[in-house]
Amino acid sequence: MKVFIRIVIFSILISMAYWGFSNYGIPQVIPELPPVEEQISGSMTMDQYIALGGKIFNGKGTCTLCHNPVGGRAPLLVESGKDGAPIGARAADRLKDPQYKGKAKTAEEYIHESMVDPSAFVVTGFGKPGTNDTVSPMPNINKGSIGLNEAEIGAVISYLQKSAGVQVTVKLPTGPAPVAAAAPAEPQSAKTAEEAFGKHGCTTCHKIPGIEEAGDVGPDLTGLSGRAGKTVKGLIPEQYVMQSILNPDAFTVKGFEPGTMPADLGEKMTAKELEMIVKYLLEKKG
Repeated sequence: MKVFIRIVIFSILISMAYWGFSNYGIPQVIPELPPVEEQISGSMTMDQYIALGGKIFNGKGTCTLCHNPVGGRAPLLVESGKDGAPIGARAADRLKDPQYKGKAKTAEEYIHESMVDPSAFVVTGFGKPGTNDTVSPMPNINKGSIGLNEAEIGAVISYLQKSAGVQVTVKLPTGPAPVAAAAPAEPQSAKTAEEAFGKHGCTTCHKIPGIEEAGDVGPDLTGLSGRAGKTVKGLIPEQYVMQSILNPDAFTVKGFEPGTMPADLGEKMTAKELEMIVKYLLEKKG
């Protein structure tokens, strides 16, 4: 009987701890619509097209997740870095690199190829570990959870060229102006954890058990269920995973740089999505 009472008391304490963290440790989670294709037409000016490219580069395209001065996990694109000038200015030089085996003939084609077939040429030091810089960790941005269309890709290229101070060679898209869009639907939460991973770009950086698409910019989440309760003292597994999503810089896994993972997922993820993701990661054993 005493053992039973202890178990009940322990269960109540755990429930209270979880409730407290859920109500006071988690910032407000605001629903957000999933990324949609940008409205692009032949009525746009080049300045508008370039501005749209910047919006995609810093937003939907998730480019700055890796291409930033903080993590050092991917070459800088709009700033000068250890590998040279901004990509718009150095793209032509890549074609002359003895290791380049791609199909591009111009600087514009090289940037496009780097986005849709990133392993065609991997900058030295930025390949997947163990591949001798022959395989890129970058996903194809015209597929998967990012899924940019050709007009969006062109906009990003124009932005990169303009940022580098070189001539913009991308042609403006042709076609009629889009009709007025209908009022946006109510924000919808992902229906499954797998869908939530894709919606929020988790697989762009992480290897997740049971998910084919995978990245290695962030920690491998395989086997997380076995170590989540042992990583940060005082946090039970659910608390640790939630903290890692909502306040990623509170604890950084050894070998990874702080500031790499977006800190605004709490503003983009619905409470239901957060719950599904935490449950999925803690239930998967491998």
